[in-house]
Amino acid sequence: MSKVILAINAGSSSVKVSVYKVNGIQQGPICIADAQIAGLTAPPALFTYERGSEKIKNQKIEHISSQENAFEYILNHLVNDHALLEVSNKDSITHSCHRVVHGGDYPAAHVIDSDTYHHLEDLTDLAPLHNASALAIVKTCVKVLPKAKNIAYFDTSFHATIPAAIRTYPIDQKIAERNKLRKYGFHGISYAFITRSVAAFLKKDIDKINIIALHLGSGASACAIQNGKSLDNSMGLTPLAGLPGATRSGSIDPSLVFHFTHKAGKPSPNSSSDMHISDAENILNKLSGWKALTGTTDFGKISSSDSPECKLAFDLFLDRIVGYIGCYYVSLEGQVDALVFAGGIGEKGKLLRSKIIEKCRCLGFTLDEKKNEQSIDHVVQDLGKEGAKHQTLVCQTDEQFEMARGCATDPKLFG
Repeated sequence: MSKVILAINAGSSSVKVSVYKVNGIQQGPICIADAQIAGLTAPPALFTYERGSEKIKNQKIEHISSQENAFEYILNHLVNDHALLEVSNKDSITHSCHRVVHGGDYPAAHVIDSDTYHHLEDLTDLAPLHNASALAIVKTCVKVLPKAKNIAYFDTSFHATIPAAIRTYPIDQKIAERNKLRKYGFHGISYAFITRSVAAFLKKDIDKINIIALHLGSGASACAIQNGKSLDNSMGLTPLAGLPGATRSGSIDPSLVFHFTHKAGKPSPNSSSDMHISDAENILNKLSGWKALTGTTDFGKISSSDSPECKLAFDLFLDRIVGYIGCYYVSLEGQVDALVFAGGIGEKGKLLRSKIIEKCRCLGFTLDEKKNEQSIDHVVQDLGKEGAKHQTLVCQTDEQFEMARGCATDPKLFG
């Protein structure tokens, strides 16, 4: 008898749910439906759904303003879609996989019980803007899907292999250990998918693959992967460190925020009983990045604009990315199989890819401009010029599939 897995990805303004059918342990998951509600922070929310030939795109829905509301709306739509035979009722769903951004020291996916839930609640203070939405969905799942097993997949787990000299901050180590202050790294579910997919594409054992991977989206990061394991990630204690994003500053001089506002350490108006945010966190996470420079979070518009503000944002992002590529190239001692672009901007940003590779030619990367202009139709696609020292690839990363695959192939989680 087949089982049904929901792979749930809750963001600050959206909820994505992919539905997978699995025919047995060690069998690959088959995606049978995708649903998303976006625009939770800028109503009306927009509903998108795809199941076979059935397609709904950006349908406006009223009175949906929270992750919990959005998830229940999607769940009800799945159950009421009579053509989705595998989900005839809520009890048909056997597993719910949740993307949890900050997993602290958890080295792998974990079944969510009361102890796990409370531990993740404690971590919410460490990452107040990132874990709250996922935990809200977990709480809803426990209530409305009592027969489903809830499993947390952590963006931090992939980076558990980062060496001590890289993950340690040069501060008082007693305080650091007590407060769990170190580099954790993020986008790990995506990097796990990228590593496995690129290894298969290059026909190499996963434990012999060395790549520099770029997950470029509204949240952006870079990762050095050595022998199939994370060596370094541009993000740190929280996703704020490293590359700038749509509304995140990325790495800056830590003292800047105290010159920016004299009330940096005071509670932000966005704080709530479940989420404690300082003014500094709010400014650097929500009021910075490309939006602060250009007024828009749409990097496509920024790339195509001739305005000085957009050119500055584009060049700044380019500069920070190539800085990490150079750093990671040295960290990997030049033993690099490929530079891999992923994420929404990585997949669609033809101009950005071209400019990055132009600056990285000295390292042995060369782009085939004709390939770069083609649509990305495969999970992994080659963009490099024939004969280049290192390959240049694009990977259509899929965090929901990575969670479902992990669940379906792990007897401890799937049983």
